[in-house]
Amino acid sequence: MSHKTVRVGLIGAGRMGSFHAENLALRVPGARLVAVADLQHGAAQKLADKLDVAKAYTDLTTLLNDSEIDAVVIAAPARSHAELVIAAAQAGKHVFCEKPMAVTIDEADRAIAAAKKAGVVLQVGFNRRFSAGFAAAIAAVKAGENGITQLSRSVTRDPVLRDPAPIPPWTIFLETLIHDFDTLLHVNPGAKPVEVYALADALVRPDFKGKGLLDTAVVTIRFDNGAIATAEANFQAVYGYDVRGEVFGSKGMLQAGNINLNNCVRYHADGIAIDTSRMDTDLLREAYVAEMTEFSRCIRQSETPRASGEDARNALEIALACIVSVQQRKPVLLGDR
Repeated sequence: MSHKTVRVGLIGAGRMGSFHAENLALRVPGARLVAVADLQHGAAQKLADKLDVAKAYTDLTTLLNDSEIDAVVIAAPARSHAELVIAAAQAGKHVFCEKPMAVTIDEADRAIAAAKKAGVVLQVGFNRRFSAGFAAAIAAVKAGENGITQLSRSVTRDPVLRDPAPIPPWTIFLETLIHDFDTLLHVNPGAKPVEVYALADALVRPDFKGKGLLDTAVVTIRFDNGAIATAEANFQAVYGYDVRGEVFGSKGMLQAGNINLNNCVRYHADGIAIDTSRMDTDLLREAYVAEMTEFSRCIRQSETPRASGEDARNALEIALACIVSVQQRKPVLLGDR
Protein backbone atom coordinates (compact mmCIF):
# COMPACT_ATOMS: atom_id res chain seq x y z
CA MET A 1 0.00 0.00 0.00
CA SER A 2 2.90 2.33 -0.81
CA HIS A 3 0.56 4.86 -2.41
CA LYS A 4 -1.83 5.14 0.50
CA THR A 5 -1.91 7.04 3.75
CA VAL A 6 -1.98 4.63 6.69
CA ARG A 7 -5.17 5.15 8.70
CA VAL A 8 -4.38 4.53 12.37
CA GLY A 9 -6.54 3.78 15.38
CA LEU A 10 -5.13 4.34 18.86
CA ILE A 11 -5.93 2.07 21.81
CA GLY A 12 -5.26 3.79 25.13
CA ALA A 13 -5.68 7.52 25.73
CA GLY A 14 -3.42 7.85 28.77
CA ARG A 15 -0.13 9.73 29.01
CA MET A 16 1.81 7.71 26.44
CA GLY A 17 -1.19 7.10 24.22
CA SER A 18 -1.90 10.82 24.09
CA PHE A 19 1.70 11.50 23.13
CA HIS A 20 1.61 8.94 20.33
CA ALA A 21 -1.72 10.36 19.18
CA GLU A 22 -0.27 13.85 18.92
CA ASN A 23 2.68 12.57 16.91
CA LEU A 24 0.41 10.63 14.56
CA ALA A 25 -1.87 13.61 14.09
CA LEU A 26 0.87 16.18 13.54
CA ARG A 27 4.34 14.74 12.91
CA VAL A 28 4.30 11.34 11.18
CA PRO A 29 4.41 11.41 7.38
CA GLY A 30 2.27 8.88 5.56
CA ALA A 31 -0.02 8.28 8.53
CA ARG A 32 -3.28 9.76 9.77
CA LEU A 33 -4.95 9.24 13.15
CA VAL A 34 -8.60 8.41 12.46
CA ALA A 35 -9.87 6.91 15.72
CA VAL A 36 -9.17 6.69 19.46
CA ALA A 37 -10.42 4.06 21.89
CA ASP A 38 -10.21 3.88 25.66
CA LEU A 39 -12.28 1.94 28.17
CA GLN A 40 -12.42 4.89 30.56
CA HIS A 41 -15.54 6.92 29.91
CA GLY A 42 -14.79 10.21 28.19
CA ALA A 43 -11.03 9.69 27.78
CA ALA A 44 -11.12 8.80 24.09
CA GLN A 45 -13.57 11.56 23.24
CA LYS A 46 -11.48 14.17 25.05
CA LEU A 47 -8.34 13.21 23.14
CA ALA A 48 -10.21 12.93 19.84
CA ASP A 49 -11.70 16.40 20.31
CA LYS A 50 -8.28 17.86 21.09
CA LEU A 51 -6.75 16.48 17.90
CA ASP A 52 -9.81 16.86 15.65
CA VAL A 53 -10.20 13.10 15.22
CA ALA A 54 -13.66 12.03 14.07
CA LYS A 55 -14.06 8.70 15.88
CA ALA A 56 -13.91 7.94 19.61
CA TYR A 57 -14.78 4.55 21.07
CA THR A 58 -15.19 3.10 24.56
CA ASP A 59 -15.37 -0.40 23.07
CA LEU A 60 -12.06 -1.74 21.73
CA THR A 61 -13.73 -4.37 19.53
CA THR A 62 -15.57 -1.65 17.64
CA LEU A 63 -12.29 0.03 16.78
CA LEU A 64 -10.71 -3.27 15.69
CA ASN A 65 -13.69 -4.01 13.46
CA ASP A 66 -13.64 -0.59 11.82
CA SER A 67 -12.94 -1.19 8.12
CA GLU A 68 -11.57 2.33 7.72
CA ILE A 69 -8.62 1.56 10.02
CA ASP A 70 -5.46 0.00 8.55
CA ALA A 71 -3.31 -0.14 11.68
CA VAL A 72 -3.52 0.20 15.45
CA VAL A 73 -1.19 1.64 18.05
CA ILE A 74 -1.53 -0.12 21.40
CA ALA A 75 -0.77 2.06 24.43
CA ALA A 76 -3.05 0.32 26.93
CA PRO A 77 -1.82 -1.13 30.27
CA ALA A 78 1.07 -3.55 29.74
CA ARG A 79 -0.66 -6.70 30.95
CA SER A 80 -3.25 -6.36 28.19
CA HIS A 81 -0.79 -5.93 25.32
CA ALA A 82 -0.45 -9.49 24.05
CA GLU A 83 -4.18 -10.17 23.77
CA LEU A 84 -4.68 -6.84 22.02
CA VAL A 85 -1.90 -7.62 19.55
CA ILE A 86 -3.52 -10.96 18.79
CA ALA A 87 -6.99 -9.44 18.42
CA ALA A 88 -5.69 -6.66 16.17
CA ALA A 89 -3.79 -9.09 13.95
CA GLN A 90 -6.80 -11.34 13.65
CA ALA A 91 -8.79 -8.30 12.56
CA GLY A 92 -6.22 -7.72 9.80
CA LYS A 93 -4.69 -4.60 11.34
CA HIS A 94 -1.00 -3.78 11.34
CA VAL A 95 0.20 -3.38 14.93
CA PHE A 96 2.48 -1.06 16.83
CA CYS A 97 2.61 -2.14 20.47
CA GLU A 98 4.22 -0.29 23.34
CA LYS A 99 6.66 -2.38 25.33
CA PRO A 100 6.39 -4.94 26.73
CA MET A 101 4.57 -6.77 23.96
CA ALA A 102 3.89 -9.62 26.40
CA VAL A 103 4.69 -10.67 29.96
CA THR A 104 5.04 -14.43 29.32
CA ILE A 105 6.87 -16.34 26.59
CA ASP A 106 3.63 -18.10 25.64
CA GLU A 107 1.93 -14.74 25.14
CA ALA A 108 4.84 -13.49 23.05
CA ASP A 109 4.80 -16.59 20.85
CA ARG A 110 1.06 -16.35 20.29
CA ALA A 111 1.31 -12.65 19.39
CA ILE A 112 4.14 -13.25 16.92
CA ALA A 113 2.29 -16.19 15.38
CA ALA A 114 -0.92 -14.18 15.01
CA ALA A 115 0.88 -11.37 13.19
CA LYS A 116 2.65 -13.81 10.86
CA LYS A 117 -0.55 -15.68 10.08
CA ALA A 118 -2.35 -12.44 9.28
CA GLY A 119 0.57 -11.08 7.25
CA VAL A 120 0.62 -7.79 9.16
CA VAL A 121 3.47 -5.60 10.37
CA LEU A 122 4.23 -6.01 14.08
CA GLN A 123 6.48 -3.36 15.63
CA VAL A 124 7.31 -2.92 19.32
CA GLY A 125 8.07 0.39 21.03
CA PHE A 126 11.78 0.07 21.72
CA ASN A 127 12.24 3.79 21.16
CA ARG A 128 15.89 3.84 22.23
CA ARG A 129 16.88 2.20 18.95
CA PHE A 130 15.48 5.20 17.09
CA SER A 131 17.44 7.71 19.16
CA ALA A 132 20.27 9.06 17.00
CA GLY A 133 23.06 8.23 19.45
CA PHE A 134 21.95 4.68 20.19
CA ALA A 135 21.18 4.01 16.52
CA ALA A 136 24.68 5.20 15.56
CA ALA A 137 26.29 3.01 18.21
CA ILE A 138 24.39 -0.09 17.09
CA ALA A 139 25.26 0.63 13.45
CA ALA A 140 28.94 1.08 14.35
CA VAL A 141 29.00 -2.25 16.19
CA LYS A 142 27.32 -4.07 13.30
CA ALA A 143 29.79 -2.51 10.85
CA GLY A 144 32.70 -3.87 12.90
CA GLU A 145 33.97 -0.40 13.82
CA ASN A 146 34.15 -1.24 17.55
CA GLY A 147 35.59 -4.72 17.11
CA ILE A 148 34.27 -7.61 19.18
CA THR A 149 32.02 -6.53 22.03
CA GLN A 150 33.52 -7.45 25.40
CA LEU A 151 31.70 -5.25 27.91
CA SER A 152 28.49 -3.26 27.61
CA ARG A 153 26.32 -1.25 29.95
CA SER A 154 22.86 0.30 29.81
CA VAL A 155 21.27 2.64 32.34
CA THR A 156 17.68 3.78 32.91
CA ARG A 157 16.92 6.16 35.76
CA ASP A 158 13.49 7.73 35.98
CA PRO A 159 13.30 11.25 37.42
CA VAL A 160 10.69 10.78 40.14
CA LEU A 161 8.66 8.05 41.82
CA ARG A 162 5.37 9.66 42.67
CA ASP A 163 2.81 7.07 43.79
CA PRO A 164 4.18 3.50 43.99
CA ALA A 165 0.77 1.99 44.77
CA PRO A 166 -0.40 1.32 41.17
CA ILE A 167 2.93 -0.17 40.04
CA PRO A 168 2.51 -3.91 39.29
CA PRO A 169 5.07 -6.40 40.63
CA TRP A 170 8.23 -6.86 38.56
CA THR A 171 7.66 -3.65 36.59
CA ILE A 172 11.33 -2.73 36.88
CA PHE A 173 12.24 -5.74 34.72
CA LEU A 174 9.19 -6.08 32.47
CA GLU A 175 8.60 -2.42 31.65
CA THR A 176 11.73 -0.44 32.53
CA LEU A 177 14.83 -2.59 32.02
CA ILE A 178 13.20 -4.28 29.02
CA HIS A 179 14.59 -1.31 27.03
CA ASP A 180 18.08 -1.93 28.35
CA PHE A 181 17.92 -5.65 27.59
CA ASP A 182 16.94 -4.89 24.00
CA THR A 183 19.83 -2.43 23.69
CA LEU A 184 22.38 -4.84 25.15
CA LEU A 185 21.27 -7.59 22.79
CA HIS A 186 21.79 -5.32 19.80
CA VAL A 187 25.25 -4.08 20.73
CA ASN A 188 26.47 -7.69 20.82
CA PRO A 189 25.06 -8.95 17.49
CA GLY A 190 25.07 -12.66 16.86
CA ALA A 191 25.72 -13.52 20.49
CA LYS A 192 23.15 -15.19 22.73
CA PRO A 193 22.62 -14.53 26.44
CA VAL A 194 23.33 -17.65 28.50
CA GLU A 195 23.24 -16.50 32.13
CA VAL A 196 21.44 -13.77 34.04
CA TYR A 197 21.95 -12.57 37.61
CA ALA A 198 19.72 -9.85 39.07
CA LEU A 199 19.70 -7.93 42.32
CA ALA A 200 16.75 -5.71 43.16
CA ASP A 201 15.31 -3.86 46.14
CA ALA A 202 13.05 -1.00 47.19
CA LEU A 203 15.56 1.72 48.06
CA VAL A 204 13.57 4.76 46.97
CA ARG A 205 10.40 3.70 48.80
CA PRO A 206 11.32 0.88 51.22
CA ASP A 207 7.91 1.26 52.84
CA PHE A 208 6.39 -0.35 49.73
CA LYS A 209 8.72 -3.33 49.53
CA GLY A 210 6.24 -5.53 51.38
CA LYS A 211 3.69 -4.71 48.68
CA GLY A 212 5.97 -6.01 45.94
CA LEU A 213 7.69 -2.80 44.86
CA LEU A 214 11.21 -3.04 43.45
CA ASP A 215 12.50 0.39 42.47
CA THR A 216 16.22 -0.30 42.09
CA ALA A 217 17.95 -3.11 40.19
CA VAL A 218 21.27 -4.22 38.73
CA VAL A 219 21.46 -7.07 36.20
CA THR A 220 24.48 -8.93 34.85
CA ILE A 221 24.16 -10.83 31.57
CA ARG A 222 26.76 -13.28 30.27
CA PHE A 223 26.78 -14.09 26.55
CA ASP A 224 27.92 -17.21 24.72
CA ASN A 225 30.83 -15.28 23.16
CA GLY A 226 32.16 -14.43 26.63
CA ALA A 227 30.95 -10.83 26.66
CA ILE A 228 29.51 -9.45 29.89
CA ALA A 229 26.78 -6.82 30.05
CA THR A 230 25.25 -4.89 32.93
CA ALA A 231 21.94 -3.07 33.14
CA GLU A 232 20.78 -0.89 35.98
CA ALA A 233 17.63 1.00 36.82
CA ASN A 234 16.29 3.28 39.51
CA PHE A 235 12.89 4.95 39.72
CA GLN A 236 14.09 8.28 41.16
CA ALA A 237 17.08 10.19 39.83
CA VAL A 238 16.55 13.61 41.37
CA TYR A 239 18.71 15.28 38.70
CA GLY A 240 16.54 14.24 35.73
CA TYR A 241 15.68 11.49 33.28
CA ASP A 242 18.88 9.53 32.71
CA VAL A 243 19.24 7.09 29.79
CA ARG A 244 22.76 6.11 28.69
CA GLY A 245 24.66 3.23 27.13
CA GLU A 246 28.25 2.15 26.61
CA VAL A 247 29.89 -0.54 24.50
CA PHE A 248 33.53 -1.51 25.04
CA GLY A 249 35.03 -3.60 22.26
CA SER A 250 38.35 -4.88 21.00
CA LYS A 251 38.80 -1.77 18.83
CA GLY A 252 37.50 0.92 21.14
CA MET A 253 34.45 2.20 22.98
CA LEU A 254 31.10 3.73 22.05
CA GLN A 255 28.87 5.85 24.28
CA ALA A 256 25.29 6.97 23.67
CA GLY A 257 22.68 9.00 25.51
CA ASN A 258 22.72 11.91 27.94
CA ILE A 259 20.34 13.78 30.20
CA ASN A 260 20.64 17.21 28.59
CA LEU A 261 17.40 18.93 27.68
CA ASN A 262 19.36 21.16 25.28
CA ASN A 263 22.98 21.98 24.48
CA CYS A 264 23.16 25.14 26.58
CA VAL A 265 25.76 24.96 29.35
CA ARG A 266 25.70 27.69 32.00
CA TYR A 267 28.99 28.81 33.58
CA HIS A 268 28.48 30.84 36.76
CA ALA A 269 30.29 31.69 39.96
CA ASP A 270 28.54 28.76 41.65
CA GLY A 271 29.70 26.27 39.02
CA ILE A 272 28.54 24.74 35.76
CA ALA A 273 24.88 23.84 35.12
CA ILE A 274 22.72 22.29 32.41
CA ASP A 275 18.97 21.87 31.97
CA THR A 276 17.95 18.22 32.30
CA SER A 277 15.02 16.30 30.87
CA ARG A 278 12.30 15.34 33.32
CA MET A 279 10.13 13.27 30.97
CA ASP A 280 10.88 10.44 28.58
CA THR A 281 8.79 12.24 25.98
CA ASP A 282 11.22 15.18 26.22
CA LEU A 283 14.48 13.23 26.31
CA LEU A 284 13.48 10.88 23.48
CA ARG A 285 11.00 13.07 21.60
CA GLU A 286 12.65 12.64 18.21
CA ALA A 287 13.00 8.89 18.74
CA TYR A 288 9.28 8.51 19.42
CA VAL A 289 8.47 10.30 16.18
CA ALA A 290 11.07 8.25 14.29
CA GLU A 291 9.73 4.90 15.50
CA MET A 292 6.18 5.81 14.45
CA THR A 293 7.46 7.08 11.11
CA GLU A 294 9.15 3.72 10.55
CA PHE A 295 5.91 1.92 11.42
CA SER A 296 4.05 3.94 8.79
CA ARG A 297 6.78 3.38 6.19
CA CYS A 298 7.02 -0.36 6.84
CA ILE A 299 3.28 -0.73 6.28
CA ARG A 300 3.30 1.29 3.07
CA GLN A 301 6.40 -0.41 1.67
CA SER A 302 5.83 -3.93 3.06
CA GLU A 303 9.06 -3.91 5.07
CA THR A 304 10.04 -5.47 8.38
CA PRO A 305 10.52 -2.99 11.24
CA ARG A 306 13.82 -2.97 13.09
CA ALA A 307 12.03 -3.50 16.46
CA SER A 308 10.07 -6.69 15.83
CA GLY A 309 7.97 -9.09 17.85
CA GLU A 310 10.94 -11.46 17.96
CA ASP A 311 13.05 -8.68 19.47
CA ALA A 312 10.39 -8.20 22.14
CA ARG A 313 10.46 -11.92 22.91
CA ASN A 314 14.26 -11.94 23.23
CA ALA A 315 14.26 -9.04 25.69
CA LEU A 316 11.37 -10.60 27.62
CA GLU A 317 13.33 -13.82 28.06
CA ILE A 318 16.00 -11.89 29.96
CA ALA A 319 13.39 -10.00 32.02
CA LEU A 320 11.73 -13.24 33.10
CA ALA A 321 15.11 -14.73 34.00
CA CYS A 322 15.72 -11.67 36.21
CA ILE A 323 12.52 -12.39 38.12
CA VAL A 324 13.59 -15.98 38.74
CA SER A 325 17.07 -14.82 39.74
CA VAL A 326 15.68 -12.41 42.34
CA GLN A 327 13.30 -15.04 43.67
CA GLN A 328 16.01 -17.71 43.94
CA ARG A 329 18.85 -15.33 44.84
CA LYS A 330 21.22 -16.89 42.33
CA PRO A 331 22.25 -16.72 38.67
CA VAL A 332 19.85 -18.28 36.18
CA LEU A 333 20.91 -20.17 33.08
CA LEU A 334 18.70 -19.28 30.13
CA GLY A 335 16.91 -22.33 28.84
CA ASP A 336 16.92 -23.96 32.28
CA ARG A 337 13.76 -22.30 33.50
